[in-house]
Amino acid sequence: MQYKPTGVCSQMIHFDIEDHKVKNVLFNGGCNGNTQGLSRLIEGMDVDEAISRLEGIRCGFKATSCPDQLAKALKQAVGN
Repeated sequence: MQYKPTGVCSQMIHFDIEDHKVKNVLFNGGCNGNTQGLSRLIEGMDVDEAISRLEGIRCGFKATSCPDQLAKALKQAVGN
């Protein structure tokens, strides 16, 4: 799946959901080390758990962040 984030540095988020688990998360753009770390940390995590942990995280003075945008993408993917 693909998701075009808004309000953050990353330009696209790619991911898969298999058996309600988050797989293969890849960010295009953004803070490379942070997005790689985030991708590895949530690999295999239950989608609802990932959303719960990531939703609402802010980046500095921005109203959102790459983790928050990933939560939005996951919600959209599972229809929440």
